[in-house]
Amino acid sequence: MIGPMLTLFAALALVAQSPSVPPQATQMPPPVPPVPAPVTPAIEADTRPYVALVTDLGTIIVRIEDKRAPVTAANFLRYVDAKRLDGFKFYRSTKSWGPANQLIQAGNRGDARRNFPPIAHEPTTTTGLTNCKGALSMARLNPGDATSDFFLLLSDIKGFDADAVGGDGAGFAVFGEIVGGAEVAEAIFNAPISPTAGEGVMVGQMLEPQVTIKTARRVPAPANVPAGCVVKAP
Repeated sequence: MIGPMLTLFAALALVAQSPSVPPQATQMPPPVPPVPAPVTPAIEADTRPYVALVTDLGTIIVRIEDKRAPVTAANFLRYVDAKRLDGFKFYRSTKSWGPANQLIQAGNRGDARRNFPPIAHEPTTTTGLTNCKGALSMARLNPGDATSDFFLLLSDIKGFDADAVGGDGAGFAVFGEIVGGAEVAEAIFNAPISPTAGEGVMVGQMLEPQVTIKTARRVPAPANVPAGCVVKAP
């Protein structure tokens, strides 16, 4: 009996030395899924060109909507890059039209050979732009005959948009806006007017003396430029 008893005691001793492990402890916990990193929306770089118009009365900086109005923008930048705007004049202020129709007009008042050929008209109904205060728009007589003359608006003139009620359905092509030097544009608007110069509706709107654009050059985007108003809200 001694042999079997010793074997039994040895087995009991081994059992006593073994830790009691609950069955569930032998199972691995399910993996915890990783927390996805927050998605930061991509900020589209502003690649629109900026141009500084250095005048007798100071500098105006305009932003060019070359994606929305490619034909009109390319025409303006062609004059800038060829330095043909140098010496052009701000020659018109529409103070006589009252506070709701304020603009200044600039262009080639000398040798017509400095003009490039006329460009196709880009109506605001196509570009998604609008003639709001600060807008840079092409001057024209008829759609498709614009060359070098342009407006800077100092008030909203919605009647210039292609879809304006009572308009000609074409309007004036917007292709940029003032982002710096608005006070210079105001000074040009308020400059002295000749009482007799001009023809037709332009009598009483001709600046005297005219304000010269000394240089027009592309410049880097200024810091903290305003969002602007020419791009119509969706």
